[in-house]
Amino acid sequence: MAIIRLNHPNIKCYKAITQQKTCCSVMTRHLQMKSCAIIGCDGQDGKLLSEQLQAEGHHVVGIRRNTLNISDRNEVITFLSELNPQEVYYLAAFHHSSEDEIKIDDAELFNKSFAVHLHGLVHFLEGIKQSAPACRLLYAASSHVFGEPALSPQNENTPLQPRNVYAISKVAGMEACRYYRKNHGVYAASAILYNHESPYRKAKFVSQKIICGALSIKQGKQEELVLGNLDAAIDWGYAPDYVDAMRRCIRLKQADDFIVATGETHTVREFVEIVFDEVGLDWKKHVRTNPQLLTKSTMPLKGDATKLRLATGWRPTMDFVTMVKSLLHAQSGSLVFNSWISIFLSPVMELF
Repeated sequence: MAIIRLNHPNIKCYKAITQQKTCCSVMTRHLQMKSCAIIGCDGQDGKLLSEQLQAEGHHVVGIRRNTLNISDRNEVITFLSELNPQEVYYLAAFHHSSEDEIKIDDAELFNKSFAVHLHGLVHFLEGIKQSAPACRLLYAASSHVFGEPALSPQNENTPLQPRNVYAISKVAGMEACRYYRKNHGVYAASAILYNHESPYRKAKFVSQKIICGALSIKQGKQEELVLGNLDAAIDWGYAPDYVDAMRRCIRLKQADDFIVATGETHTVREFVEIVFDEVGLDWKKHVRTNPQLLTKSTMPLKGDATKLRLATGWRPTMDFVTMVKSLLHAQSGSLVFNSWISIFLSPVMELF
């Protein structure tokens, strides 16, 4: 089943179609299928979640940026009342780092972050309360909500101490879910996600930066890879496992907050060593650190997923070394395929 990325004008056609007496049986069956909506379907988690839900036989409606105005409360309520989904996965996120080309001030950063992580979310929570009370919602939170915790590992009782705008707005989203859960009986769960990787990870993340850098050096396209703190310790997990955890969280009897993490930390240096060793290079000859990229030392974010494990039986399925190698091989295969396509197509393009 293909993902449907709805433009808002098309949402209203659901009602029009159901009112047509001559509606085809295929469309009727389509409307009767269990529906799962993914808000933010184009990111890593959205793509993986789409694949897993479709594999379960569910009808997946994917909402990408600019296809549904989540800032418009009435538009969101109309969407929910027309589709009447059983599950809504709110994965929409606004990311902005110091490395981004477009610079924005703090005021604009707060506005954009809260528009996505809180206001849009509240419109869905309110819409569920009003027009789809049987619908369940899963909110993708982040380990950054803990800021610089004094203790490690963190669990669901660890104080929330956000240290940046992204984290502050994510905390606000979690609190909104708790509010609607407690005061209105809305099933609104939060998954506090620690770092998780897959081949869908964008190039700006350190995992893909290391992998792409090593492959480029191996191919002679660059000579060195510049990184920040090689000793930074990260709780790294396999993204398909984390998406599986989301599905488990949304199907429990009671909604709650759950940490999704491996409970293990590995350094950037370890990641580098595995990747460069796998491509047959001595990383010490090609990797250097830039003091300007270093961040102040903090207590590593390491999550304790005991609560999730006891409630759902969830456990990570892939260890760190296997995950890193699988990411490398996936990226390597993609580069080879793209290179082959470019070679194959270039003469054809010249003929026309």
